Amino acid sequence: MIETVDEGRIWLLSGATSGYALRLGDGDTLLHLHWGPRITAADARSLAGAPLPDPWPFESPLDGHEEYPVEGGPRFARPALSVRAGGVRGTEWHFGGATTDGDELRLRFLDGPLDLTLHYRMRDDADVVERWITAAHRGPDDAPAVELLRADAATWTLPRRDAWRLSQLHGRWAAESRLVRAPLTYGEKVIGSRRGHTGHQHLPWVALDAEGATEEYGEVYGCALGWSGSWRIAVQQLPDGLVQITGGAGHDDAGLVRLAPGESYTSPVFAGLWSADGFGGASRAWHAWQLAQVIPDAHTPRPVLYNSWEATQFAISEEQQLALARRAADLGVELFVVDDGWFGRRTSDRAGLGDWTPNRDRFPHGLKPLADAVHGLGMRFGIWVEPEMVNPDSDLYRAHPDWVQHHPGRTRTEFRHQLVLNLARTDVQEYLWERLDGLLSSVPLDYVKWDFNRCFTDAGWPGDPYPQRLWTEHVHALYALLDRLRAAHPGVAFESCSGGGGRVDLGILSRTDQVWTSDNTDPLDRLAIQHGFSQLHPSRVMAAWVTDSPNAQLNGRVSSLRFRFVSAMAGVLGIGGDLTAWSADDLAEARRWVDLYKEIRPVVQLGELYRLRPPDGGLSAVQYVRGADTVVLALLQAQHHGEPPPPLRLRGLDPAADYACLDTGTLHRGSVLIHHGLVTGLRGDFDATVIRLRRQ
Repeated sequence: MIETVDEGRIWLLSGATSGYALRLGDGDTLLHLHWGPRITAADARSLAGAPLPDPWPFESPLDGHEEYPVEGGPRFARPALSVRAGGVRGTEWHFGGATTDGDELRLRFLDGPLDLTLHYRMRDDADVVERWITAAHRGPDDAPAVELLRADAATWTLPRRDAWRLSQLHGRWAAESRLVRAPLTYGEKVIGSRRGHTGHQHLPWVALDAEGATEEYGEVYGCALGWSGSWRIAVQQLPDGLVQITGGAGHDDAGLVRLAPGESYTSPVFAGLWSADGFGGASRAWHAWQLAQVIPDAHTPRPVLYNSWEATQFAISEEQQLALARRAADLGVELFVVDDGWFGRRTSDRAGLGDWTPNRDRFPHGLKPLADAVHGLGMRFGIWVEPEMVNPDSDLYRAHPDWVQHHPGRTRTEFRHQLVLNLARTDVQEYLWERLDGLLSSVPLDYVKWDFNRCFTDAGWPGDPYPQRLWTEHVHALYALLDRLRAAHPGVAFESCSGGGGRVDLGILSRTDQVWTSDNTDPLDRLAIQHGFSQLHPSRVMAAWVTDSPNAQLNGRVSSLRFRFVSAMAGVLGIGGDLTAWSADDLAEARRWVDLYKEIRPVVQLGELYRLRPPDGGLSAVQYVRGADTVVLALLQAQHHGEPPPPLRLRGLDPAADYACLDTGTLHRGSVLIHHGLVTGLRGDFDATVIRLRRQ
């Protein structure tokens, strides 16, 4: 709901439990008023009537109070907008009017040829505020271009508190999404990616709390950016203690886009959320909003998947894949995916990328016979692709060496023997559309695993008058290609993969059905990765695999099939081990786990998540609640001194209701489960269990 107050000088947005308010001050200065619990129009008017504090010498009266600070004028804080037009930098705008369209507020500001619109959207049933900007060149046809050096999606202003704590998700390849919390100190804390994609190193999310918030109690402010290219989020604590958060596309201010007359730029969405219910309450609010507004077809659970990569790597053939498919079908798998190695001369990672036609030595009649056989086994069929990359040893590169990002006269840097296609080029876009559309039209495919296995390094575009635009236009072209493919092939699901969790963000999630969380499939490592991932994103998109033991890829760790399955059942269950080497007992046990997962899948993928105990070395547990059903996944890394693990105090239950354990028939009182807890019976090392409860 949007209310306009004080003759159009104050705007109040209200959601499910929270509100957001801003006002137009003297000189058309846009000032922040409130972000937190719901307030009334009278409250907003009262806040607007309070004068700004007197500035200290050498400080600006605007810093920390402006809704969207720009470069220029009496400001020293980080600007959200930096513009260069006719060789002049800076912005001096005047208010051009406000409009509302349903749950969206638009505030327009004008500065010469620059027309800037600030967008706000807050839905009545959610507490997420979506913010973005549109910048347009409204000058005459012969006017000089306007260059956006920086155009952040939003600046978020926090209320004054004594001390703030910052939460973020950091990592690297095979160790993504690890949660860290630390006191926020004066100055700027900057996270982001200058790699051309979201990156393994940071997820574009931060959360701040000021009064010792816990998992279920206390105020938490969170911000998440919906952008799949290079990005930056800066959290700045100003000298007077005020805190602002800015974020948007691009990592630095070297230039984002150059607008000719009539052209415009729309930033990604930078979403914000306030919760009074701790980090768990914030997570559940983020999850609900993404399931309702971001993720395609979100309320349809994802199938159990088998992927052949760890079983076969590049040494694949049609007969071998079909043998794995038969075993996967016997386990109850619903989707069979052929990974890397099916195309071109792809017998290693040194050749073939870009040549998206089946290898005839391995698949003599193409992929259709295998797809038909997999469908005949009752499973869906999928493949792996990496469309944005090319090997120098490929027909595509030999024909079009100018299609890759590169700087003239400089060495073309290779990672994993591959280069990055310049997807900002229209000829590259059309080539990929023709190849992928042709592939999806000729083979009955149900699923595409879309990978991205290297970062931008030589991001040049010889001959282009503004080559730095490729950083943003690559991402826009990726989005357009995915949108086009989904429209032409609505029955095909897409997974975002980027060497694991290197491209996970709200932007890519609006166009894909799930994401590959990490290349690390070790079940113990995955607990911390999944714990961090769940701070923002729901289980419905978190792909997790059961692979072989000992873990061959990273650490040689030995773990039970039980522990591996329960760890992976916290998201979208997949299997990636060499099924031809599994014993009859392992296959029979795996079938039981798959059957159990299918029973609990609606609760895990679509229910509300409660993190009962973090994976800190002993007992960890997550709980899911959907309607009358509750599922608990409990895992014990190690038992010490013979002491039993502590009971799990459940959450989200009705204290006055009875809950029946579906496996034992035992009845539990809700109040007892909440206050005294549930005994898991776990013991030893790497033990795990699934507990199912139903409200009576």
